[in-house]
Amino acid sequence: MTHLLPNDIVFTPAVKAAQEQRGSRNSYARVESKNQFPHIVDEHLAEFVASRESFYLGTASSDGQPYIQHRGGPKGFLKVLDEQTLAFGDIAGNAQYISVGNLDENNRAFIFLMDYPSRRRIKLWGTAQVFEDDPALLQQVATPGEFPQRAIVFRITAWNSNCPKNIQQRWTREELDQQLRELLAKVEQLQKENTALKNQIANSIQD
Repeated sequence: MTHLLPNDIVFTPAVKAAQEQRGSRNSYARVESKNQFPHIVDEHLAEFVASRESFYLGTASSDGQPYIQHRGGPKGFLKVLDEQTLAFGDIAGNAQYISVGNLDENNRAFIFLMDYPSRRRIKLWGTAQVFEDDPALLQQVATPGEFPQRAIVFRITAWNSNCPKNIQQRWTREELDQQLRELLAKVEQLQKENTALKNQIANSIQD
């Protein structure tokens, strides 16, 4: 079996042919020459992963039927195990087990991370495996108040952060509450300064 480079995983022969037919191949050939598709978790990716409260997991059946599932949890629930491996705990849900079943017969997977306030997205190609009888691993991916039924371990083969165009900014209630607290604190400070100035003016007039 031929070992594929990260660039080859993203830009398959069919993708390159499509780019060639539509006039973008030269541009992306230059991207490939600069090794724009790393497979190692660097500091920036680790920080991005640690700050996410949700992501989308893509899998496919053995015959290629795709499936995307939303995964959510507290910040940091998607964990970096090492420089090429992410993992998260699978909590009890509606028991459809579509992702689990797909991974049993096709280990290729995809993770899509989105930061709406900053308009940043990161895409990760890789393979994933389900672990149900590894207590140490399950403990490692557990989050406060939630102990997972299984762990899903994702091995990165390539990742990329690209264009923010058309990403509409959105904020969670927690993020909006924080912004509101900061705004109210500024208003309170301005009110105090305004009161102090009024008192200063009043005192100067009396003098």
